Amino acid sequence: MVRFGIVGAGMMGREHIRNLHLFPQARLVALADPVADSIERARRTAGDPELAAFETVEAMLAGAELDAVIVSSPNYLHRQALAPLFDTDLAVLCEKPLCTTLEDARWAADQAAARGGVFWTGMEYRFMPPAAAFIQEVKGGAVGRLLMLSIREHRFPFLEKVGDWNRFARNTGGTMVEKCCHFFDLMRLIVGAEPARVFCSGGVDVNHLDERYDGETPDIIDNSYTVVDFHGGQRAMLDLSMFAEGSQNQEELAAVGDAAKLEVFIPDGRLVSSPRVGFRNPKLVSERHVTVDPAALVAGTHEGATYYQLEAFLRAVAGEGPVMVTADDGLRAVAMGLAAEISAREHRVVAMSELAF
Repeated sequence: MVRFGIVGAGMMGREHIRNLHLFPQARLVALADPVADSIERARRTAGDPELAAFETVEAMLAGAELDAVIVSSPNYLHRQALAPLFDTDLAVLCEKPLCTTLEDARWAADQAAARGGVFWTGMEYRFMPPAAAFIQEVKGGAVGRLLMLSIREHRFPFLEKVGDWNRFARNTGGTMVEKCCHFFDLMRLIVGAEPARVFCSGGVDVNHLDERYDGETPDIIDNSYTVVDFHGGQRAMLDLSMFAEGSQNQEELAAVGDAAKLEVFIPDGRLVSSPRVGFRNPKLVSERHVTVDPAALVAGTHEGATYYQLEAFLRAVAGEGPVMVTADDGLRAVAMGLAAEISAREHRVVAMSELAF
């Protein structure tokens, strides 16, 4: 039995609670969150009105017997939550982004490397079954030599969070960190190389413009195009719109190599292969459908990814599998997001070497 504590009992914390219930070897024993309403909602989700709750991570560590901790607190509080955890030997899953600043993300990656043990950065999008199948196909040579990767996310605006903390870049790291670290992580994973340059054109054009917080208007990017050049010669593009909630598919990924093109559509699960056939020759398009466990779909809002990530995390905790998303992966995704934020603000290409990568 793996005894879990969760730091941050908000929306993502409750998603983890629902998914932990699907694993007989996992038991939630404690929550840490200073907001009473969040604690009560999380207790209702857990079906346990007496579930132990603490205001701080330190109090939870002192008052509960734990084997693993999930950090799902607001982004800007990740360093604060992680500091006492690095003084333990507990397994840790820290939700993305690892931290909101490059300094804090580097600190977290250094601490995780020095401590050893299981430290996992929560990058759910790797674990969506359609995306996972796409990654496996590309890695298996389905497109030949990969040269171009494009990712499109056309979705709804940011949801309401406790205190609307996610309305300002100072709390989130900016949209290109908060939201898009997922996609920069996917780029590195799929391409298999490190980024050299990032160019992002983005703006705040539709969402949250009528909202005011102590006289301030939200400053988070709601649409952008980002192009990344990799050291291996590959290039990748991210097309983001946060005001396209009417789209049939929220995510679309396309990989083009010298032998074929491969596409995946999420949530409809279609994986489409289009081999090169030569000009005017008959097309040889093939298509299959990737399914998702219905229980995983009900438990989460990430197309089953939270369930499959927790499954892999539990294998790592048990010593039966590797840590699939390291603190270094989390750091590098944050660095790419911050490069995109700088590029969008300063209207220029940002070399990753400027950030010491």
